[in-house]
Amino acid sequence: MTRFPVRRLLALALASSLSLPALAQSVEPFTVSDIRIDGLQRIAAGTVFTYLPVERGETLTQANAGETIRALYRTGFFEDVRLDRQGDILVVTVTERPAINKLTLNGNKDIKTEDLTKGLQDIGLAEGETFDRLALDRVTQELNRQYNNRGKYNVSIVPTVSRLDRNRVDVTIDIKEGKAAKIRHVNLIGTETYENEEIVENWESRESSWLSWYRRDDQYSKEKLSGDMEKLNSWYLDRGYVDFSIDSTQVSISPDKRDMYLTASVTEGEVYKISEIKVTGDTILPQEQVERMVIPKAGDTFSRVLLEATADGITNTLSNIGYAFARVNPIPTPNRADRTVAINLQVVPGPRVNVRRIVFKGNSRTSDEVLRREMRQFENSWYSQAAIDRSKIRLQRLGYFETVEVETPAVPGSGDQVDVVYNVKETTSGSFVFGLGYSQLAGMTTSIQLSQNNFLGGGNRVSVEAQRSDYLQRYSFSYVNPFFTDEGVSLGYNLWWRELDYSDFNTAQYNSTNAAAQTVLGLPLTENSTVSLLFGIDSNQIQTYAGYTPKSIIDYVNAVGQRTFHAWRSELGWARDTRNDYFMPTRGMYQRIGLETTLPGSTVEYFKLNYEFSKYWQLSPAFVLRTGLDLGYGDSYGSDKVRNLCWTPGSYVDSNGDGTMDTYVPGPDPSSPCLPTSPDYDKTVTASGLPFFENFYAGGTRSVRGFRDNTLGPRSEIIAGYEGQPLGGSLKTVGQIEMVFPKLFDSKAARVSAFVDFGNVYDGIDNFDAGELRASAGVALLWRAPVGPISISYAYPFKKKEGDEIERLQFTFGGGF
Repeated sequence: MTRFPVRRLLALALASSLSLPALAQSVEPFTVSDIRIDGLQRIAAGTVFTYLPVERGETLTQANAGETIRALYRTGFFEDVRLDRQGDILVVTVTERPAINKLTLNGNKDIKTEDLTKGLQDIGLAEGETFDRLALDRVTQELNRQYNNRGKYNVSIVPTVSRLDRNRVDVTIDIKEGKAAKIRHVNLIGTETYENEEIVENWESRESSWLSWYRRDDQYSKEKLSGDMEKLNSWYLDRGYVDFSIDSTQVSISPDKRDMYLTASVTEGEVYKISEIKVTGDTILPQEQVERMVIPKAGDTFSRVLLEATADGITNTLSNIGYAFARVNPIPTPNRADRTVAINLQVVPGPRVNVRRIVFKGNSRTSDEVLRREMRQFENSWYSQAAIDRSKIRLQRLGYFETVEVETPAVPGSGDQVDVVYNVKETTSGSFVFGLGYSQLAGMTTSIQLSQNNFLGGGNRVSVEAQRSDYLQRYSFSYVNPFFTDEGVSLGYNLWWRELDYSDFNTAQYNSTNAAAQTVLGLPLTENSTVSLLFGIDSNQIQTYAGYTPKSIIDYVNAVGQRTFHAWRSELGWARDTRNDYFMPTRGMYQRIGLETTLPGSTVEYFKLNYEFSKYWQLSPAFVLRTGLDLGYGDSYGSDKVRNLCWTPGSYVDSNGDGTMDTYVPGPDPSSPCLPTSPDYDKTVTASGLPFFENFYAGGTRSVRGFRDNTLGPRSEIIAGYEGQPLGGSLKTVGQIEMVFPKLFDSKAARVSAFVDFGNVYDGIDNFDAGELRASAGVALLWRAPVGPISISYAYPFKKKEGDEIERLQFTFGGGF
């Protein structure tokens, strides 16, 4: 939203003060023996004396009497000044301007109250200041102009001044903004080569359409039209019309000031080709190298956009080797006889610039060292625009700052030195949160978390958390030093304990209790790529329920022969991130590959391979396309675990309720403990493949929306009359295509999107079947609210099968108090 023009208001205030009358009454010269001030109420007499150009003992003449009146008017304190004489005493009678007791703004929406108040305050229209009627009238006119520029021509601005006692006033400005006038028709006269619809496709001023409610391109403003005329000019110059001209523009409005009609008359001219293009001047780099950067060639159709791209490429290259003030001046020489144009690209490198100092401002909590280690531009080295820009991006990715701005002021007295100044605005990087949240999967969630992403301003991350929900208890501690070494190697530690009830997790019914200790090492390969290595030990205690836990899970536990799984675990990962924003990216790509494996000597030996991919395309300022892919595969390695069980009626029982037949009770005939008539006589069970507790799941808010969380994929047999329980699978295939609408809200904390999700999980690669993929389409809202992140989606599953658990409206929210 455009800020209120402070400089314009200051100019209005100055004009109002200079327009005050400054006529002196006719006086006879006399020597002033004393000066008396009458009429003062709030202003001290001493203040008035400081402005008087005449003093005791001086002679008052017609000239200095007029100067005295003008001097007092210029103070802005008085609305009337009169000079009188009582003997040799000069009597100055003044009428003070009233003071503003209260300033009220009503009805303003397009111009924020804080911006408007600040603009008014800068010219003295603020509570406690002296009231100036002329300044108020000028501000009213300026507000009308501002709203007219926003297309609101039926705006009504009514200032009201209410007199109070003790020479005070209340000022109220009532604003009725009305509705913006809509553009009903855009007419281009003289366009013969191209269709009007093609020319205005990227204009900000468009005729009303079904998308105008979102793009707001049917609202007229003078600034938008000026920009569109420049686009019109560029449209033809980019296509070779060197003689193109805009002859006239006309804007008409309907009598009710609700409809606008735009007309532009143009002369296209002829298409020109490039007869010659050369590079001259001091190129610094070898002439051949610079000439290779030239995009258009002789014989091509003239294009201004290609010339600008060439100039930018040359100046950017020179600025990266120290020539911060380099310029490339394209000089065209048209030949109208044969409709050609010769281009001379004149290179003016300027002096080679050295960076004297790098300065950080605004980092009251974060130490300079944390910022300085992110720098790719160094002190006492040649200026590099690419290094400066990359340093800014690295500061933004820290997450410590709300904004990062960079300036390169020249060093006074030196033409070849600059300072690089990074102005940062810190945001809250630590929190102590007591949280309450709710989701359809987890139910009510409570958590206490103490976290600090910038611990003691040193850039280290520390977190302590306790969480409890219907299916989960978790306690964790983590610590990461992102610069364990000066080269950027990171080192972190994780400790956690978790008790998870899968029966409330929309999966097979069993419980697990986990504990783990891990060390994570990170190594940067490039500016955008990192490699991570994790090593840890963990244990996982499984509890099953006879008659409720699926038989395949009980068989797996029985085959292993114990219900506590110990693991030495390692993970190798590679990630590359070129996104331009961590929370709300509009372009760039993120991908990660991770290989996790348990080492020999673990209770079970297996591996998991994960791949994540996201890419963002900014199709226009109003549309961002996101594509995503999440793949996973796991399996065991080494030999399978096989165990032979002898089940007879009343022979082996589950003594502790964990699903394992571990206690032998003699049958009716002790001499024959294994009866051949038993249906499970001499049963053999096998533990192979990815363990059931490491399976992948799909469905829900973080994968395929519209399906209940974790319910896609293989299911168990029917148990106790209930439908089969979701088991997950060792192969996961999930993808998304999402259209994000970043301009739907002015705030960057909210994002609305339309999506198509697809995916499923399978029991091994051999069982993959594209026909079993599920798919849904819908809309989603993601909002980083002050109370915590809120995610709401509504999806319609258009590829589903009988038995799928549908949940169209899904949401999660959480917060801290």
